[in-house]
Amino acid sequence: MRAILAAAVCFVLLRWSCAHASRLLPGELSRAGSGRDEVRAEFLEAPEYRNGPGCRKSNGDAGGGSVCDPSLVRIAMTLDLEYLRGTVAAVHSVLKHASCPENIFFHFIASASANQESLAGILRSAFPSLRFKIYGFDEGLVRRMISSSVRQALENPLNYARSYLADLLEPCVERVIYLDSDVILVDDILKLWSIPLTGSRVIGAPQYCHANFTKYFSEEFWSDTELPKVFAGKRPCYFNTGVMVMDLVRWREGNYRRRIEGWMEIQRERRIYELGSLPPFLLVFGGDVEAIDRRWNQHGLGGDNVVNSCRKLHPGPVSLLHWSGKGKPWTRLDLKMPCPVDYLWMSYDLHSSKDSSTAAQQL
Repeated sequence: MRAILAAAVCFVLLRWSCAHASRLLPGELSRAGSGRDEVRAEFLEAPEYRNGPGCRKSNGDAGGGSVCDPSLVRIAMTLDLEYLRGTVAAVHSVLKHASCPENIFFHFIASASANQESLAGILRSAFPSLRFKIYGFDEGLVRRMISSSVRQALENPLNYARSYLADLLEPCVERVIYLDSDVILVDDILKLWSIPLTGSRVIGAPQYCHANFTKYFSEEFWSDTELPKVFAGKRPCYFNTGVMVMDLVRWREGNYRRRIEGWMEIQRERRIYELGSLPPFLLVFGGDVEAIDRRWNQHGLGGDNVVNSCRKLHPGPVSLLHWSGKGKPWTRLDLKMPCPVDYLWMSYDLHSSKDSSTAAQQL
C-alpha cells in the first residue's frame, strides 16, 4: 500500500509542476442567480487520450457525434454541482485506463432545471475531445415518491435517475454501464463492458452474498405475509447500484421502471426500508443479478454513514474503487483530513484549487 500511495503522490506532484501549461475554465466552482443557475468551475485540461491498436473505428465527433453508433462503449452518470468534481475525476480515470478511449460515450443525467450549457462547457474545457450528451431529468417524476433516508444526500432525486435511463436515453441505446460519481477506475472499461448478461438477466453487478440481506428491510417488511414472497425461490444477495451493467432492451420490455416505482409507493405507505434508492433495486433484482467479479466495485471507501471513518482496500485485485458512504475524497482532502485511499483518488483530480503539497504533508 505504501508503494502505491507513494507512486500516487509522485504522479500528482509531477502533474502539478506542469499546471501552468494547462488550460483553465475561468472562475470558481459556484452558483449564480436563480432558476437555471450558472455554474462556474476551474479544472485543468486532461491529457488527450487516443485509441490503441485494434480499436474499432467509431463514427461521430467530440461533444456528440452519432449517439446510435454501435461501436460505442456507453457510460451513464449523473451530473450535478455537488458531485461535479467527483464526476470529472471519474471520467478522467475511465479515459486514462481505456484501451479505446475515443470509442467511449458518456450519457450524463442532470436535473432539468440545471444550466446544462454551463455544465457542458466545463466538461469540454477539461476534456475537449470527450464524446457525451447531457439529458434533462424531471425530478418531479420521483420527488413525491421519495421517503426520508438515513442520510439526506440519499434523498436527492438524481439518485433515482438510474431507474429512468431506459426512458431518458435514445431507443437505439441498448446497453449501458451505470457509474456513481464517487468512483475511480484503474482498469480498462472495455473489460466491464464485454461481460455478458446471461439468460434473461437485466443487470450485472458485483454481489456480496455474505452480507446480512435482511438488514436492508424493516421488521414491517419481514413480518408481512405477502411482501417477502418477492424473494420466493431465489437466493437474494446484496449488490451496490453504483456500478451496474444494464440491458436497456430487456429493461424496457419488462417495464422495470414501473416495478421499482411500485415498491417506492409501498415504501411511502409502509416504511419498509431506510436506504434511499438501493432497496427498490434489491427488491426487483435480488436473486437475479449477473454476478460480476468484485474487483469491479471495491465500495465502502467513504466509510458508510460514519464521519471520519477510513477503510482499507480489501486484499486481491482491484479494477474500480468506490467511495460510497458519507466521506468523499475531495472533501476530506480539502479539509486536510484524508484517508490513505484518498490519495489514489487525488491522482485523477483535475480541480485547480487542490493543494499539491497535501499528499507530501500527510504521508
